[in-house]
Amino acid sequence: MTAAESSAGLTPVSPPGREPRVWKFIGTSLWGLALFGAMFAGQIIVVAWFLISSGEPVDTSSMTALLTNGRIISLSVIMGLPAILIMLWIATRLSRTPFADYLALRWTSWRMFAVGVASMVMLMVVWEIISRVAGRESSPGFMMDVLKTARADGALWLLVFAFCVAAPITEEFFARGFLYRGWSESFLGPGGAILLSSAVWTLMHMQYSWFFLAQVFSIGLLLGYLRYLSNSTWLVVVLHGLNNLAATVQTIWLANNS
Repeated sequence: MTAAESSAGLTPVSPPGREPRVWKFIGTSLWGLALFGAMFAGQIIVVAWFLISSGEPVDTSSMTALLTNGRIISLSVIMGLPAILIMLWIATRLSRTPFADYLALRWTSWRMFAVGVASMVMLMVVWEIISRVAGRESSPGFMMDVLKTARADGALWLLVFAFCVAAPITEEFFARGFLYRGWSESFLGPGGAILLSSAVWTLMHMQYSWFFLAQVFSIGLLLGYLRYLSNSTWLVVVLHGLNNLAATVQTIWLANNS
């Protein structure tokens, strides 16, 4: 402040701070690609390390063995979590919105939790009935192979942690946390954001057959709707984890009785 300003009783006006914002459709889509790339890089590093350390030639049989190895898959899924968290922190930091606020990392009511559990159970019962009528396996063959190799390596606990903790956090922070938040505040609105984020989430599970992809998409729609109703990403993380735990227990039971 100059002497003239002081004597006149004037106080310089500080430049206004930049307001927090939410990435809209294009920004969310571009950041989504970066987030997916970071997650994929974190996961593929594990596979590449095991492939190089094995000293085996890179061919179809060696890649198939690696990609169905329970211990390797578990470590790969786990490594995707810190990779995507770093990119999410950068994206939300640049938006000037607190990380937890941007991703709706808040709990919801126990009533909403009960509604979520009940609706998830009902959806799974419907799909179980469809599976039996269609004469299809209740658990994808990919999961069965992964579980058997994890058990043989003594890494079943690692598989449970990866599928029931790491994967739900990674996928829900990405799909129902970041993508839904930005797309729902764009021209898509909540309904379009639920559909598009569910489609993206389904594409992340291309190791499954079309039948199980349809199941994944329906789960995505339910989780997206619950995210909309509750405004809580933690709710869908927990529901996702419980669903994966139920699927893992079912796969273990089927493996024991096959």
